[in-house]
Amino acid sequence: MAATKDPRPCSIADALAVVGEKYSLLVLREVCLGNGRFDQLVRNTGAPRDILAARLRRLVDAGILTKRLYSERPQRFEYLATQAGLELHPVLMTLKEWGDRHIRKGADLPMSIEHRCGHELVPVVTCRACGEEIHPEHLTARPQAPGWTISGPTAAVG
Repeated sequence: MAATKDPRPCSIADALAVVGEKYSLLVLREVCLGNGRFDQLVRNTGAPRDILAARLRRLVDAGILTKRLYSERPQRFEYLATQAGLELHPVLMTLKEWGDRHIRKGADLPMSIEHRCGHELVPVVTCRACGEEIHPEHLTARPQAPGWTISGPTAAVG
């Protein structure tokens, strides 16, 4: 098998390059909860101000957040989720559920999310075509990147 210096092309890696930095998903969590002002974001995420400012710039540049002026003197902005940001909300809900089960193990949960039907939300990933719940053993990966198979590169890539 030929060696490659580049890792497998991957949309997960591409997404993590944008939202995988510490505090990025916590900023999105807060914005989705309606807390989009800088001081709220500092308080609720625990991010240092300089790091938060950098994350906000990156999320705005990536089209995940937009900023809106809410005060002219002094000039202050609030951050809102774009359509791309809103589409990350299911990821947040699924990550929260995983953390509740595997990290906190159901004890002392800091927040519950209630669906409009009145029940606590327990997110489930389903197939859009058939509606069946997704289980890893029911999936087949089909690499589309030239020169790659499931086990790795087939030839020198990159």
